[in-house]
Amino acid sequence: MENTKINMPEVIAKPMVVVINTGSSSIKMALIDMPTENCLAVGMLERMGEPEASISWKLGDQSQQIKCNASTHQAAMQQMFDVLFEKVDKSTVSAVGHRVVHGGERFIAPTELNPTVIADIEAISHLAPLHNPSNVAGIRAAMHEMPGIAHIAVFDTAFHHAMPLHASLYAVPYHWYSEYGARRYGFHGTSHHYVALQAAAILGRRFEDCRLLTAHLGNGCSATAIAGGMSVDTTMGMTPLEGLVMGTRSGDVDPGLHNFIAKQSKSTLEEVTSALNRQSGLLGISGRSNDMRVLLQASEAGDEQATLAIEMFCYRLAKSLAALTVALGEVDAIVFTGGIGEHASAIRAKTLRQLKFIGATVDDEKNRQHGRLSQHQISQSAALLPVFVIPTNEEVMIARYVCEVISTKDQTP
Repeated sequence: MENTKINMPEVIAKPMVVVINTGSSSIKMALIDMPTENCLAVGMLERMGEPEASISWKLGDQSQQIKCNASTHQAAMQQMFDVLFEKVDKSTVSAVGHRVVHGGERFIAPTELNPTVIADIEAISHLAPLHNPSNVAGIRAAMHEMPGIAHIAVFDTAFHHAMPLHASLYAVPYHWYSEYGARRYGFHGTSHHYVALQAAAILGRRFEDCRLLTAHLGNGCSATAIAGGMSVDTTMGMTPLEGLVMGTRSGDVDPGLHNFIAKQSKSTLEEVTSALNRQSGLLGISGRSNDMRVLLQASEAGDEQATLAIEMFCYRLAKSLAALTVALGEVDAIVFTGGIGEHASAIRAKTLRQLKFIGATVDDEKNRQHGRLSQHQISQSAALLPVFVIPTNEEVMIARYVCEVISTKDQTP
């Protein structure tokens, strides 16, 4: 790439937002131009701390990949920003948005970060021990590299915070909730919110007036019932393990299975939980892969276990969507999103054909085109229940949240 700066708009008129998603060994970064919502740059660090670690950046039609020697989030973040700001004027960035997986009951909306907020996020890390500590490490690193501007935490769980207690609590001793916070929190909230807003726009209705079923289907999967502009029920629970069949996660199982398998296999509870998270789902049933594309090809070639994994995936999804209609009464639209939801036409069709009783239909040609030539719609033209395929954009949704927080802050006397 040529070592030239990209011309950016004025910060006040069109603020630039950097969106960061930090994992244990990865960092994903995007530069969003607001309010146009154009993504100007995307960076990805993978396999941090390993010899193969690398950073890739795409700025417009230019790409760059470099080796990454960093072994800490601080060093990795510095290296990522160094590459970005070789090409982009750092002063055009007005805020940074951070994805945080779990907000517990403390964080129910996007929140500006400061030492107290960071400490509070750390205090609930036991709710997401595989995610929140890495999120916090990324926050600290980014705030060190970019001081003097607003850093906003956006929580996966926040969109689901208003679920009524009869939907969010488990039927267990109440003090498990009151003392330990054991309840259903839900995840993928940023994605569900984004595609629901898009669906409302397509329907030409106020978001708050829409009753929607959204299905985020990727390696992690969840479905959500949305009414009154908020989530009223969802399939994931206290952890992302609950709910639908996923790439490597089992989804719903009998809680007694843990003790049974632990005794039969002489495993620890932690080992069983790890297997349910990492060796189950599509991978566990098929014995082949957690990638739906691989399983669809294998099924067509006659692989019975791949076929079974697909059947289980679609049945569980259809059953869950049907159950979520109870929270809505009536449904104005169904939305598919995520890698599987956006690209696997066979999965959508197989699922929708099990939902005829709620008015779901599928137009085979529109579905094959993923709704690209029919304003996202894949249901039959005369259908009373529209079904949409809407690509998610969590980075843009996080940038929107960031701008809302900044705008509210600026208007506060």
